[in-house]
Amino acid sequence: MVSEARRLLEATPGVVLALVGADGSVSTYSQKGVADLFYLLNIEPARLRGASVADKVIGKGAAALMALGGVKEVWAGVISRPALELLEQAGIPVSFGTLTEGIINRMGTGPCPVESLCASARTPEQCLPLITEFIEQNKKLQK
Repeated sequence: MVSEARRLLEATPGVVLALVGADGSVSTYSQKGVADLFYLLNIEPARLRGASVADKVIGKGAAALMALGGVKEVWAGVISRPALELLEQAGIPVSFGTLTEGIINRMGTGPCPVESLCASARTPEQCLPLITEFIEQNKKLQK
């Protein structure tokens, strides 16, 4: 099933996240960063539970959200070593295109802010409040 999610991800312009649910349903998402995963975990958690997920870029924050959501398996175009380790510790099979030491921010000027926030967290549960605060702060800045 992860191969179907990957096919969707690679074949659909603008898509950054694709899921094949445990029930066979297919979903694609296009928001940047961890926004779609955060939404799914908090609003539609059943979509993540048991899903096969393909994501263009997976940092530690995204990995934490996937682990908390109970995904079955993951494919990443690019994955950071901390994200890979977190998913492996959660017992989630991972395949990927490129492994990197860390995810770079969208402007290419430094590390991804969510990856930096989660750097010292040891578990997905420790990452969640950090990600939540980050998302809430960004919502305030956009108003």
